Amino acid sequence: MYWSDEAFLLSKNYFKENSLIIEIFTLNYGKCSGIVYGGLSRKQKKNFQVGNKFMVHCKSRNENSIGYFTAELINPISPLYFDDKLRSISILSASTLLKILLPERQINSKIYLSFENLLNNIGSDEWINMYIFWELSLIRELGFDINISDNAHILNNKNLIKINEKFHKIPELILTSNVKTNTNAKIKEALFFNKNILIENFIEPNRLRFPYSRNILEKYFN
Repeated sequence: MYWSDEAFLLSKNYFKENSLIIEIFTLNYGKCSGIVYGGLSRKQKKNFQVGNKFMVHCKSRNENSIGYFTAELINPISPLYFDDKLRSISILSASTLLKILLPERQINSKIYLSFENLLNNIGSDEWINMYIFWELSLIRELGFDINISDNAHILNNKNLIKINEKFHKIPELILTSNVKTNTNAKIKEALFFNKNILIENFIEPNRLRFPYSRNILEKYFN
């Protein structure tokens, strides 16, 4: 079996001598894993940074066996933010969420394109708002729809939404999406709101571990 596709690197692990096992998110084949021989060589090692975009060529015996990848770097996104701890950790956080939440080899072009849009605009002034709304879109595409406009309730003059038979306060940042009014407290409130939804509906039911990088991102806004 042979295929080629564009892909983003979600994770990497050492595999024998100078090789890697990488996990990628492709446009037309979903999330896949494969071995890259020579991935730790002096020439290639610097390219395999989480969030970078590649053209990947895969060879495998069949659909159920692990592939053997050759990867050509298309867009080195992560190195642009090596000196920016907030944007770097947000790239790692988003990539890790996809790694643990996406099923293997299931195509989802909407999630792929929204992830690509996030990475392409992570350098903008509105990046944290984009990240927060990207998480909400991911939650929706994974099957848990949150329609804030239809489900908001007024209780004691506060905007609340009922999720899993519990009321949650809708963060002001999500209601207004106004970057100019952002404060660390408002950003953390929105990140905490999303985290609760992810944990209650995906992490705990599937006995997954919530990404450490995502917790770090939230702590930066204390």
